[in-house]
Amino acid sequence: MPEVYITRTSHFFPNDPVSNDEMEQYLGTIGEQASKSRRIVLRSNGIENRFYALDKNGNPTHTNAEITSLAIRGLVDNDPQKLKEIELLTCGTSIPDQMMPSHAVMVHGWLPETGNIEVISPAGNCCSGMHAFKYAYLSMKAGGVNTAVSAGSERLSRMLHADHFEIEYKKMQELENNPNLAFEKDFLRWMLSDGAGAFLMQTEKPDDGISLRVEWVEGNSFANEVETCMYMANDKLEDGTMKSFMDYSQQELLEKSILSVKQDVRLLGDNIVRLGIKALQSSVEKHNLDLTGVKYFLPHLSSFFFRDKIDVAFREHNIDLPLEKWYTNLNEVGNIGAGSVYVMIDELIKSGKLEKGDQILMMVPESARFSYVYSLLTVC
Repeated sequence: MPEVYITRTSHFFPNDPVSNDEMEQYLGTIGEQASKSRRIVLRSNGIENRFYALDKNGNPTHTNAEITSLAIRGLVDNDPQKLKEIELLTCGTSIPDQMMPSHAVMVHGWLPETGNIEVISPAGNCCSGMHAFKYAYLSMKAGGVNTAVSAGSERLSRMLHADHFEIEYKKMQELENNPNLAFEKDFLRWMLSDGAGAFLMQTEKPDDGISLRVEWVEGNSFANEVETCMYMANDKLEDGTMKSFMDYSQQELLEKSILSVKQDVRLLGDNIVRLGIKALQSSVEKHNLDLTGVKYFLPHLSSFFFRDKIDVAFREHNIDLPLEKWYTNLNEVGNIGAGSVYVMIDELIKSGKLEKGDQILMMVPESARFSYVYSLLTVC
């Protein structure tokens, strides 16, 4: 089977970076009150800047599909002829702009220079970007195509704006309940960032520059063991089962903020590191990977809160990935979900640090129902 190489990388951020002090200028305040959890969450997650596809009035400036298409155009310097050479387009995101049509075909619509190519939209959250990457990789290994583009992106900021929570807030006041939103809804407002990254993948390595050979891509889901942790457009019942947005009235959708993103922080803390170790050990064993040869470890982190916990767990399980091997840009760009690892790879390549023979291990966890994807790359 042919080798598969990442030959070009690119990313796109909408607008200027937004600092911690500016966040509520873009996301608004709920009930005209500053969030009580914002400073606590920011102190824990270590994020200093992020990007929003919003202006300060909460108006959208870009769609998710548009952000993704601009990252893809960056791969080929917006050259129409090179766009025509793409044979396969795969795009992952947590929340597309619409339920139908699929995200990737909407991205394709922003790229009219391309032909009538195959287009794939894997569903999921953070791992969806890696599922897109794996589909492209396997298609090329099987000899189906020679040139593909995979991408990961997010545009969640509009869903984090205060106006999505006002009705629920007022309803809670009417019932004389605590007027503060539940922590599982509020804390995510201070975690997430908009942006996109893309890879140009080819079966032939260019003679010049640095390319990354894809050695393997391995995924694991633990949905058979653990209930739902992060969710949207449904709600979690007391017995752990999920109730779909389709089973709520229009009024309930608004009053309960069913369309907001929520997370069960207890489940997150109990499982995200533990199961990630299990998935890594499985991948290492399956591919007979010697971790001492890994030069760079690129973990997709939602928060620096988990960095030390992962490091301790690695040492407890004799996993040779010390912090000096880690590469992350979370503090500078925020949590871009499905796009995070794409942006990290792009920045690492352009940093000038890579040398031929270096091995790069990527880790993308997804707390939605605890899925993980690992991938090994070699600089060549």
